[in-house]
Amino acid sequence: MRIVTQKNIGGSEELMLSDAPVPTPVQGEILIKVRATALNRADILQRKGKYPPPPGASSILGLEFAGEVATQVGPWKIGDRVMGIVSGGSYAEYLTTHPDQIMAIPPHLSWQEAAAIPEAFLTAYQTLRLIGKCSKDESVLIHAGGSGVGTAAIQLAKKFGAKNIIITAGSAEKIEKCIALGAIKGINYKSEDFVALVKSETEGRGVDLILDFIGADYWQKNLDSLAVDGRWVLIGSMGGVRIKEASLADILQKRATIVGTTLRSRSLEYKKDLLNMFQSDCGLWLSYGELKPVVDSIFDISEVSRAHDRMESNQNFGKIVLSV
Repeated sequence: MRIVTQKNIGGSEELMLSDAPVPTPVQGEILIKVRATALNRADILQRKGKYPPPPGASSILGLEFAGEVATQVGPWKIGDRVMGIVSGGSYAEYLTTHPDQIMAIPPHLSWQEAAAIPEAFLTAYQTLRLIGKCSKDESVLIHAGGSGVGTAAIQLAKKFGAKNIIITAGSAEKIEKCIALGAIKGINYKSEDFVALVKSETEGRGVDLILDFIGADYWQKNLDSLAVDGRWVLIGSMGGVRIKEASLADILQKRATIVGTTLRSRSLEYKKDLLNMFQSDCGLWLSYGELKPVVDSIFDISEVSRAHDRMESNQNFGKIVLSV
């Protein structure tokens, strides 16, 4: 089978196609013939040597997939169309995973659309609902609104009844597309003061919940944007991990809850519960097309370097997909 490997740690030019044996599932695992996968920031970090796979995970890049069941396990039959998450290994023609990490693809979705769902929507659901406790009539600030997780979070926040869905993005075009998905207000972080605009949009109160992909660069701005008793979920560190100066008094005065989270390194049991809860709460919305994957572009797996370049230069709106 074809897989993506890299000659050395470094840039996208290090990525290349190689041949490898089809993996053999161990007891309890299921074999999947991958039809499409999608890019995540974690892939770029791993390529650069900054985010190694967790112990026991495949060293092949890729955290999500859409494909066909290739070995019958439990209720899953050969040929079933499924999508799911893995801790590594989806930049390949075949992968093995646990059946509790897959879910059926709604019939109306293509392989490429389905591949754009698992990591984005499960991460958005985890951070908004399970951790962030997003509920009706609340105000939510979603950074990187044009990212895969951002576009999923906008749609989910709307479904959960959030009143003010405010996003940040880097261009007028991305802001316009975020508003079409359900955001109430878009802020260009390159040219506008998002703290001032958040305060204006919330009548000076601030937001109840922040989904933060940025990290250190937005530390004080996020605190200033947060309402009293607000929640702040950190799910990325694109703006760095070290805060130059911080005051604990600001956290105390806001009675802020700040939680950091990842999905890749979570236990199988956690991921099983997450998939079950997501399907229970959101499965019908997906099936009826009320939640939609946002596909930015589709590349053949042989063009993986170009796909990485597109993500790394922040050109994409939504998910970048690889056809396998």
